[in-house]
Amino acid sequence: MANAIRILAVDAVEAANSGHPGAPMGMADIAQVLWCNHLQHNPVNPAWANRDRFVLSNGHGSMLIYALLHLTGYDLPMRELQNFRKLHSKTPGHPEVGITPGVETTTGPLGQGIANAVGMALAEKMLAQTFNRTQSDATKGDAIKGDAAFNIVDHHTYVFLGDGCMMEGISHEVCSLAGTLQLSKLVAFYDDNGISIDGHVDGWFTDDTPARFRAYGWHVIEAVDGHDSGAIDAAILAAKKQATLPQGKPTLICCKTVIGQGSPGKAGTHDVHGAALGAAEIVATRKQLNWLHAPFVIPEDIATAWDAKDKGANAERAWRVQFEAYRTQFPQLADEFERRMAGELSQDYVQGLPAVLTAIAAKSDAVATRKASQNALDLIAPLVTEFFGGSADLTGSNLTNFKGCVRGARSESGVFHAGNHLSYGVREFGMAAMMNGMALHGGFLPYGGTFLTFSDYSRNAIRMAALMKLRVIHVFTHDSIGLGEDGPTHQSVEHVPSLRIIPHLDVWRPADGLETAVAWASAIERRDGPSALCLSRQNLPRLTDDVTTAQAIRRGGYVLVDVDQPQVILIGTGSETHLAVAAQQQLAQQGIAARVVSMPCSNVFDRQSQAYQDEVLPLSIPAVAIEAAHPDFWRKYVGRTGAVLGIATFGESAPAKDLYVHFGVTVNRLVETAQQLARQS
Repeated sequence: MANAIRILAVDAVEAANSGHPGAPMGMADIAQVLWCNHLQHNPVNPAWANRDRFVLSNGHGSMLIYALLHLTGYDLPMRELQNFRKLHSKTPGHPEVGITPGVETTTGPLGQGIANAVGMALAEKMLAQTFNRTQSDATKGDAIKGDAAFNIVDHHTYVFLGDGCMMEGISHEVCSLAGTLQLSKLVAFYDDNGISIDGHVDGWFTDDTPARFRAYGWHVIEAVDGHDSGAIDAAILAAKKQATLPQGKPTLICCKTVIGQGSPGKAGTHDVHGAALGAAEIVATRKQLNWLHAPFVIPEDIATAWDAKDKGANAERAWRVQFEAYRTQFPQLADEFERRMAGELSQDYVQGLPAVLTAIAAKSDAVATRKASQNALDLIAPLVTEFFGGSADLTGSNLTNFKGCVRGARSESGVFHAGNHLSYGVREFGMAAMMNGMALHGGFLPYGGTFLTFSDYSRNAIRMAALMKLRVIHVFTHDSIGLGEDGPTHQSVEHVPSLRIIPHLDVWRPADGLETAVAWASAIERRDGPSALCLSRQNLPRLTDDVTTAQAIRRGGYVLVDVDQPQVILIGTGSETHLAVAAQQQLAQQGIAARVVSMPCSNVFDRQSQAYQDEVLPLSIPAVAIEAAHPDFWRKYVGRTGAVLGIATFGESAPAKDLYVHFGVTVNRLVETAQQLARQS
């Protein structure tokens, strides 16, 4: 059965003349034991809520998971394996969620798969603490205590990873946190084959990996023969026992394997890592494995042994019987669980949002948009029970907490208790990738905060969220030179423009309280991608008290202040929008009619109809944009004949007001520039 995986990987990579056969061949025995003896899944319904999650963190070995999915009965016919790495096939070079049935996450950038898996395991643990109940709870309605009679959330997260994942820094971030959070249903298989692309890793990777993970607080099983089915099975059984312990730990199973196992000429070398074996070596490999069948042919007895459809259907059926009994005892909880796993917003949110926006619009205080964000969370969070917030050690600065939030934390007794807010520690990248894992698992709408300049640390996880079109929200505060004295290391200049060009990522830079609340609402309601909220440290004035403006704000860009027959358009975003409003008033005193357009989210504005865009920004009227960021982005709106007031260099250490004057991002300069454009037109 394991050889079926090896040969499918060999044949597919050869047909594509591209790919990585070594890892699938080396990990085939581990995969066979896990998938046949332990993995709880249903090939007919890949979305079954209580399935075990399987993550191939070393995603370059994608033919491993494609072979497994095909063999166990997922909707992945042999022709898709024959089209490995071909245009529009369901077997792309690296696994992609949403493309291949049964793939739980998109992997390839090493280390992020294990980070996603940590997020999934955290989601499982918290959902279990929220929804599982004992029989006695049927009358009390209390949270679970002791052994549950209704374990409707009860599954493991399994992850394969190799040396590359271990070397990536993100693995240190998330595995450290996984130990602290006691994610005892997380089981990682380390493919310890000693090979990476450049060759034998002992020249650049000599970590004592078992000691490292024990220091994190993991249960470590060392020196397992990755080609001994009995040893692998025993290790998995030992790992699963951790979930039954009061202070159970995540488990790392260190598997000694031979990369390219079965290839007589290339096994154990880097030659088999990322290239086809070649015709002659494939013949030799078939002989070595005693596999006498044509390419892409699986003998009937082996295919039958692999087929998991009936077993999976029976497992899901048993769970559904339990869930219906649960529904009888706890109908409201059952409905809430199904709603959250489906990603639907509650009627409380739908009905309560208008009052929230009205209350926010009525606030006249000048506040930083980071504080406006917290004000919005205070009112919105009670309506969104699936919220799970957090911050990378900056909660007091990002203000991602809210009234009544409960911090998930490890108690003095050493037991982790779930909440709806987590201090991730100084782990920006890990936080972002764990949020992706939570979103992929389902049941949570995760958001996390850090300073905007540190989005560089988490950028690849942000990109992966956008690639997977995940519903996650990034809260980035201290978004410009407006943060002041901390200087250029913390002052974002290029970050907002660079984030805006990531496909599927909506970047909001709101100008006041109402725009901030609408940004939150838009991000919450979005189902097809992540959002980033870029928020100010400095106080900003309220620009409108008209709650009906919320509908215009939702369009990403709108006319904030209008005049008859405008001669020039002032485009503002975020903390510079109020400068445009002040400039418009001065221009009016000089007899120059200026329209002010607020652009809180250019990504959303660009999705509006061409007619709407032309109505807001007519091509016939010259425009000047102002933003304390790199100016090049705004050329798409003002054209070559317009103007942009921005900052094309790094910042300085000084009070914010001094910096705005120093860099020329001021009302006076905006007025002067608008005057010149109006005269030229």
